[in-house]
Amino acid sequence: MSEIPRKIIIPKNVTDALRNVNYPGSNQDIVSMDMVQEIRVAGKSVHFSLVFQRSDDPNIPALTGMCENAILEYIGNDVDIKGNIATKFIHNMQRPILPGVKNIIAVASGKGGVGKSTVAVNLAVALANTGASVGLIDADIFGPSIPKMFGTEGERPASEHIDKRDMIVPVERYGVKFLSIGFFVAPENALIWRGPMASNALKQLIADGLWGELDYLLIDLPPGTSDIHLTLVQTVPVTAAIIVTTPQAVALADVIKGVSMFQSKSIDVPVLGLVENMSWFTPAELPDNKYYIFGKDGGRKLADEMGLVLLGQIPLVQGICEGGDQGTPVAADPETVTGQAFASLANQVVCQLEIRNVSLDPTQKVKVTRK
Repeated sequence: MSEIPRKIIIPKNVTDALRNVNYPGSNQDIVSMDMVQEIRVAGKSVHFSLVFQRSDDPNIPALTGMCENAILEYIGNDVDIKGNIATKFIHNMQRPILPGVKNIIAVASGKGGVGKSTVAVNLAVALANTGASVGLIDADIFGPSIPKMFGTEGERPASEHIDKRDMIVPVERYGVKFLSIGFFVAPENALIWRGPMASNALKQLIADGLWGELDYLLIDLPPGTSDIHLTLVQTVPVTAAIIVTTPQAVALADVIKGVSMFQSKSIDVPVLGLVENMSWFTPAELPDNKYYIFGKDGGRKLADEMGLVLLGQIPLVQGICEGGDQGTPVAADPETVTGQAFASLANQVVCQLEIRNVSLDPTQKVKVTRK
């Protein structure tokens, strides 16, 4: 009777197994973070090195055990791995960015004037109302409006020196931590920056913000498609994108471009769905009346045509404009008609994110290739 041939272990088996190990508190696996090096296989014996930034990293013991368990689970319980994982320390190794953030959500629009920032701010507040920990970055570098919407125009974020780095402490209102380039320039000054300067400003808000543990980090992007969008997907793995539109045909036409950019092969960020803003006008004195001044159900029809989810329809009411001008987001009061609309939107976003995270692999950062 011939023996059953033993499965030959190759280095790819090792990296495939270790892709199931995330750095503690992060949504990035250790292979994608280039922490796995020097893989050696001899029969059933597997050796490799784990690379850390600091010799005092508190995650070293736990991560080593997680790696051992992953090798035994995904390759075979007879693999010789115990005691074969070395640790190395490279002090100039790239730090993991946003290790404590579970979901990074880009909020985008095909064109300006559709209320994208208003949706981003109120969605963040509505998510915080559910008890989630929420952050918001104003990546609309040339037209930062989030400080005004939160009533914090005169504030300047504090800084803390942590682990030999100066970190920016986000401002917090209504349960939302947020940062904006608007905190660092005078409101009356126009920002005349070339693309690289704007991109570096966004990277600093992301990487140098003291964000801590967050369930959701929303990124309010500029309208259209630009260097800022590319910088974002090259800097962090964006979990999903939300596209904001109005029912107007001219706005809907630009939505297709935005969706195509995120879904392109080179970027490959899932689009969670569309938000139709200004769906109808409701006068405060006639709360049951709806006037479809920008057209009816344009966003719903486009979502159906593109196979996307319509996450919510937000009515146009006077309170939204007043709340934005006065620094009081309407979502802070869930009893109002608009507050209820944003609460419903937040619930849909949470639901669709759960579906996305169960059914799809984690998003990877876009790698820059130079020929």
